[in-house]
Amino acid sequence: MPAIIVIPARYGSTRFPGKPLLRQSGKFLIQHVVEQALKAKRAEAVVVATDDHRIFDAVRSFGGHAVMTSHTHHSGTDRIAEVMHKPEYTKFRVVVNVQGDEPEIDPALIDDLIRVTSQADVPMATVAAPFEHAHDIQNPNVVKVVTDQRRFALYFSRAVIPFDRDRIANGSPPLALAGLYRKHLGIYAYKRDTLLTLAATPPCDLERLEKLEQLRALYLGLKIFVQDTTHAPHGIDTPEDYANFLKRLQQP
Repeated sequence: MPAIIVIPARYGSTRFPGKPLLRQSGKFLIQHVVEQALKAKRAEAVVVATDDHRIFDAVRSFGGHAVMTSHTHHSGTDRIAEVMHKPEYTKFRVVVNVQGDEPEIDPALIDDLIRVTSQADVPMATVAAPFEHAHDIQNPNVVKVVTDQRRFALYFSRAVIPFDRDRIANGSPPLALAGLYRKHLGIYAYKRDTLLTLAATPPCDLERLEKLEQLRALYLGLKIFVQDTTHAPHGIDTPEDYANFLKRLQQP
């Protein structure tokens, strides 16, 4: 199936405004993301979707493709759906959502998502990784996912899932047993029709409660395949994250 990578990028991030245009490495942060995405072998195109002319102009300046979208979108999914409605992008049957603050995204992981989402019984797919630190299991800012035996998501939550009844009841932290506790990474691949359905559907109560957009898909009965990885990319959420990224760039 023809696949495209769409990178939603906003200038006005609450925690770190202007980060797509950070350039201390000699390249815009958004340029690092685009260059990694272009290494994916199964994608035919990479485009940045933004509502800010500064980001649009920056992407065009290094030869990237960018699309101006509405400033009224509430999520990256809505922004990507607008792109997919444009005539020049309707041929693509698989759409990968790569966050604009993931300069170290693994191209092979993108290819894996495209491969599984091209299968007939997979409307969308995402990624999970083992926890590096056991205490993060109880961190509500780290989203957990549990899957069935075929690796389709049963549920995503900010709560501790699965709930280790005996240990937690005794005041002990849950054990980070291999395969049981996995953190969700915000990378998605959709079949085009699935993406457009999600964008056209109002948020459900579970989504509003947990503030997790992917719960809309589960509420609608859509399957989400969860691809495992042991190499979680380092997202840039804070100035410290960016400083650490610059240090890694300098390593041989």
